[in-house]
Amino acid sequence: MPGEVQDETVKTGARRVAAASVLAALVACAATVSGCAGGGFGLRKAEADPTILTGALPPASDGVADSQRISDQATVRNAISSANIEDLNGAPIAWANVDTGSRGTIYGVSERREGGVLCRRFTASRESFQGISLYRGEACAAGDGAWWMRSFDES
Repeated sequence: MPGEVQDETVKTGARRVAAASVLAALVACAATVSGCAGGGFGLRKAEADPTILTGALPPASDGVADSQRISDQATVRNAISSANIEDLNGAPIAWANVDTGSRGTIYGVSERREGGVLCRRFTASRESFQGISLYRGEACAAGDGAWWMRSFDES
């Protein structure tokens, strides 16, 4: 029996030491966190860094963007020339160019004859890797059944 009391006393003491260690660790963590929050660098002390400069990049001048635009223009021309205007009834025409990855929508198509030549005016959006653009254009039928782009100007 005296051995049991001694074992119980040791166990109780070990529990107290463990609890004290946990408490000390918690106090140390709290002190560390409050030190970070209480002082040091804050947003009120932040200032603008005048050494950082930003600006716009000039458009690519290697001709790649122009060749992609020309390819997209041909795709839009093909879409507008093959559309059945009567069946469209004002609905937009979707277009996509697999060669360039561009796509867009043609809308506001109107048809007219000028000197016996059939022409279609339209507005087209173009989503490409260079950004999103809006174009106004006109495609006209040639005498041999082919179509040509009379205008395709960025708005």
